Amino acid sequence: MSAPPASDRPVRTRIAPSPTGMMHIGTARTALFNWLYARHRGGNFLLRIEDTDRERSTEANVQVIFEGLAWLGLQPDEPPVFQFARADRHREAVAELLARGQAYRDYMTAEELEAERERARAEGRVVRSPWRDADPATWPDRPYAVRLKSPLDGETIVRDAVKGEVKFQNASLDDLILLRSDGNPTYNLAVVVDDHDMAITHVIRGDDHLNNAARQTVIYEALGWEVPVWAHLPLIHGPDGAKLSKRHGAQAVSEFDDMGYLPETMRNYLAKLGWGHGDDEIFSDEQAIAWFDIIDVVSAPARLDWAKLNHLNNHYIRLAEPARLAELVMKILKSRDVRLRQGDEALVLRTIPFVRDGAKTTLELADAVIFVLKSRPMDIPDKVRAQLDGEMLGRIGRLRAALAAVADWSFDPLAAALRAFAEAEGVGMGKFGPQLRAILAGASPAPDLAGTMTALGRDESLSRIDDALSLPA
Repeated sequence: MSAPPASDRPVRTRIAPSPTGMMHIGTARTALFNWLYARHRGGNFLLRIEDTDRERSTEANVQVIFEGLAWLGLQPDEPPVFQFARADRHREAVAELLARGQAYRDYMTAEELEAERERARAEGRVVRSPWRDADPATWPDRPYAVRLKSPLDGETIVRDAVKGEVKFQNASLDDLILLRSDGNPTYNLAVVVDDHDMAITHVIRGDDHLNNAARQTVIYEALGWEVPVWAHLPLIHGPDGAKLSKRHGAQAVSEFDDMGYLPETMRNYLAKLGWGHGDDEIFSDEQAIAWFDIIDVVSAPARLDWAKLNHLNNHYIRLAEPARLAELVMKILKSRDVRLRQGDEALVLRTIPFVRDGAKTTLELADAVIFVLKSRPMDIPDKVRAQLDGEMLGRIGRLRAALAAVADWSFDPLAAALRAFAEAEGVGMGKFGPQLRAILAGASPAPDLAGTMTALGRDESLSRIDDALSLPA
């Protein structure tokens, strides 16, 4: 799709969430696309907090937005703008519209407005106030709202970088309330004034705002301001094609964090929800910035695919520094009230390289390191304990001697020692491997035997084997 006309102003994009609770994954995807496009064009990415709902716009909810963007690595380039604090500026713009004759005072009472709405519904038209062209000499002395004097005929065209050219018949656009009778500005007016004052060049947001774009275009034109480039993104649906909801699982950025997904995974995955670069599934931030263009976003809704997300997260877990993963795992273990001892973080760090290849999330990674943190004696499953008869204990004893003779207690020498022992015994690894695994890890999952013993270290590995050898046959 070709891009709509744009000015030669430096690109400035923004994300403008309302602090009313969780930060939805759709908001995160919108933030990412704004950030990518700003970076692609060498511009700036900004944040505005639309905190006009004073009851729900708590400091804690504002912090949720800050923390969500910080976790995703999408830091704005300037301090955030708070919409509520700009109410006087919004009222100033309304006064300008009144002075230009582009807005009017509406003295309809609540009862009169409801009656007009019923007439409009019955006649299949939008609400029109009788005060639109009233003589100022007839203005009563009572509270009033201020409405936009929308054009009555013709059409308003929204030139959208994703949807293409979308036409709205002006006869279907009502005279939007700009200022309520209590003096508070309305959403569409505040958004236009804020975006203009922030010098926003591209408004990239969810396509549930497409109708607002028509009304906001009329406000821009009434004020004589340059209309930004619109780009309305498809919504994110669940795997079944329905709008994403609680029944599909996680919806909030914090939930994906809690479920063990890495921020680089989410950036890569969210970029693929509605945009792509050929067949590339995995790409770096630098590649995404170089490739991303808003005109390449598709208009069809994107579907959340958990299998693809898990595959991608495993990829980034395997790429991550072990020290970073160990820190994340320790945080998870502490949240589970796992009893930790001094030196356990070093054990976890040593174990990470042997278990991360199979982990789809950091939660699974935390499960995979538990074996190294267990205290002796190990709780060997009953099924394996029953197999530790005289013959098996004899073989385990010979294996213990072979392992004790390994000078370099690291993966390759230990793997070689295990193979040599099996050959010397004339048996396959299956004749002692499962029992040795249970002796070393109990009922917990563990990597291959050489990895398990490398993670445990010489002393702990041999001690756990000694504990098993001391069991009655």
